[in-house]
Amino acid sequence: MDISWADLDSDEQRTVAVLGAGLSIELCDPLALLTLRRLGLIVGFDLTAAGHDLRRDAVVKSVASSRSA
Repeated sequence: MDISWADLDSDEQRTVAVLGAGLSIELCDPLALLTLRRLGLIVGFDLTAAGHDLRRDAVVKSVASSRSA
């Protein structure tokens, strides 16, 4: 299954960002955590390799689009 950043809702995106930054799990929406576990983007309270890749790609895309603006 290939998931893009745009496939995630804002709570799910925020949760990926929070976990990727190493911040407290308490800042995450519980439903978003469940969804991301089901999608295989997190295990326990850590991003999987797929979750890290998704986060990295979103950051790179954001930086690239801001540089071309």
